[in-house]
Amino acid sequence: MAATISCIKHKVSCVQPSLVFTLQSKTSPASACARRVAEIRSVRAAASATADVQHNERFCLELVRSRDYEGFVCSLLLPEAARRSALALRAFNVELAQVKDSVSQKSLGLMRMQFWKTAIEEIYRDKPPNQPVSVELWRAVKKHNLTKRWLTRIITEREKDLDDRGYRNLQELESYAENTQSSLLFLLLESLGVKDVHADHAASHVGKAHGIVTCLRATPHHSSRRKVYLPMDICMLHGASQEEFIRRSQEQSIRDVVYDIASQAHVHLEHARSFGPSVPAAVALEDFLQRLRKADFDIFHPSLQKRNPLLAIQLYLRSWKKTY
Repeated sequence: MAATISCIKHKVSCVQPSLVFTLQSKTSPASACARRVAEIRSVRAAASATADVQHNERFCLELVRSRDYEGFVCSLLLPEAARRSALALRAFNVELAQVKDSVSQKSLGLMRMQFWKTAIEEIYRDKPPNQPVSVELWRAVKKHNLTKRWLTRIITEREKDLDDRGYRNLQELESYAENTQSSLLFLLLESLGVKDVHADHAASHVGKAHGIVTCLRATPHHSSRRKVYLPMDICMLHGASQEEFIRRSQEQSIRDVVYDIASQAHVHLEHARSFGPSVPAAVALEDFLQRLRKADFDIFHPSLQKRNPLLAIQLYLRSWKKTY
């Protein structure tokens, strides 16, 4: 009797594990499938996020390369930790700079500027708009704790420039350059982790020089659209009329105007160097001023409309020697 009971217990113990195994084998394919689907979705989400990040970075890079080649080359020479943020900042600057020429009415330009004002507010709330430059700018702000004031100052000054009028005097042009180009350089210094009063002073002067040179370089383009933005006081000083610029006159008075404005840009570069090593952008500005001098200050000379093919090499050598 005892043997019979023992045998029955043994059979029951053998049957129970087999039932459990059978139940597990019936449910395992479904649970495994669910886990597999979850894994695939997770991988796809990660891949999609990575693709978006790469797209945003590539968008900024291509925008800067096509619209601000000198800034693009200068950004490539920066340390890797700051390079991506520098491209984001320059892409932001390009976006604002091209508003004026891309709209037919001031109201449309104001709407675009309002978009960026709102975008900056959202960026500092960690809710950037789903736009490549905005997302990359948000990343730069988070990484380097960039000062909001510099970003808003650029927008405000670009918005004022939508009035589409010439500068009354050289000081007005310098003020515009200070609020736009110098502010951009201050942000680039922050992305590099540079906190030095001498560097700030140098950036201020380089920014002013950059704004002045940009105004000069754009003169042929503006003249083709029957626009003249050069400081009126200097034009009046030399008796140069807007019509002469529009006709691309070769009169000495035109060259004298260009000479005076270019000289002020050169003065700012010299001031910047007096504070110690400057920034790569100074090399590009110096290159243009030298080519302008060789053209005898003829701002319409064909050689000035071409990009210097050796600029990248010059910038690299200066970067290697740390002499800007």
